[in-house]
Amino acid sequence: MEKFDAIIIGSGQSGTPLAFNLAGEGWKTALIEKNLPGGSCVNYGCTPTKTMLASAHLAHRVKNAGALGIETETAVVNLEKIRARKEKITGEFREGLRQKIKSPPNLQYIEGRASFSGKKELEIKGPDGDRGLKGEKVFINTGTEPRIPDIPGLENTPYLTNLNIMDLEEIPSHLLIIGGGFVGLEMAQMFHRFGSRVTVLQRNPQLLPSEDEDVASSLQDILSEEGIEFILNARIKGASGEKGQVLLELEGEKISGSHLLLAAGRVPAVKELNLSHTGIETDNRGFIQINQWLETTCPGIFALGDVKGGPAFTHISFDDFRLLFSNLVHNKNLPLEDRLLSYTLFTDPQLGRVGLSEKEAQRNGKDILRAFVPMNRVARAREIGENRGFMKALIDRQTEKILGFTMLGPEGGEIMGAVQMAMLGNLPYTTLRDTPLAHPTLVESLNNLFSSIQEG
Repeated sequence: MEKFDAIIIGSGQSGTPLAFNLAGEGWKTALIEKNLPGGSCVNYGCTPTKTMLASAHLAHRVKNAGALGIETETAVVNLEKIRARKEKITGEFREGLRQKIKSPPNLQYIEGRASFSGKKELEIKGPDGDRGLKGEKVFINTGTEPRIPDIPGLENTPYLTNLNIMDLEEIPSHLLIIGGGFVGLEMAQMFHRFGSRVTVLQRNPQLLPSEDEDVASSLQDILSEEGIEFILNARIKGASGEKGQVLLELEGEKISGSHLLLAAGRVPAVKELNLSHTGIETDNRGFIQINQWLETTCPGIFALGDVKGGPAFTHISFDDFRLLFSNLVHNKNLPLEDRLLSYTLFTDPQLGRVGLSEKEAQRNGKDILRAFVPMNRVARAREIGENRGFMKALIDRQTEKILGFTMLGPEGGEIMGAVQMAMLGNLPYTTLRDTPLAHPTLVESLNNLFSSIQEG
């Protein structure tokens, strides 16, 4: 078998920078990819979705320009041009990465499907034939894939997932979406703004079940006002249909549409790996179990990114690389538990959150103060005509440190980043309250927010 210092399975947002950097340290490294370089972020996730969402946002602004005194014709959505722009940007990212992967002298990029034949031993089946590899250390970065719900008849019903919905050549007349999480809501608003009727079916009593109820209900109200339909507590008993006509049977009713999108969560992409040959343990959903240093139950094998469960975000995956590389090469001994989680949902308005939610703070017994400001009281939001939503923060009563921040509003993710840096610097909330932030900006609203302290 060919021997390597490091074998990395998957070229996602952990695996690729890890391969570059280990090779740069002189490690003989193999990077194995069965599909397209860049992982889901470049090919099916962040890059293509945010590119197309930009078009949807502009279409909405044009359609509603009259509210700002600009009279214009209704926006005409050209899906072919939108898709072409998405493909151009995604292709440039992917090909740039492909060329970069082939350049380091200590790095071999291998196309093929990897499976374990033993502990730290792999069989690769690829277009250039089969190969056997053995690694001193092995890193799994295979990510996740769409979860296909167990719905009778679904196997014979045409459906879409995040892997192919952005390749549609026509705008659905009525898009049914199973799942009210990140993927479902971003796709719902995007296609509604392109011209589709959209119905979201959510099995839980609220959208975004991990969020506070006020966040989920406010976002649902905003999307409903745009015309998106929601069915909560949806119990789907069956599915049927053919191309252009899909039927879902619920308790007490039936709903039909032209297209069906499955956005009901993710499962780890581990089926082909033959983990049973390694002794690696998984949880009851199949995600690989790790310790605080990203090592699996098989010494010398590590898991990075979404395949290990937990927050499924590109920046978390990249941070897995950062922690692991620092620990392996520079003996830093950095644990996962020390990082501050943040994320953004790219609906319009955006949902940005960092730190604890209110229900997490309550569950952890925190003694908190609460700050809250509706976006219609933010000068900049009113001036630009985007004043839907609110912002809130949680403060530790004793230390005056910020425990959590949520913003449902224009550029919520960007403003959240400013609060995250304050939290990382252990600044008291009074610093953001009293700093003269530039007027009129969205970030200036933090002055107002942290002046609105209430009892938690």
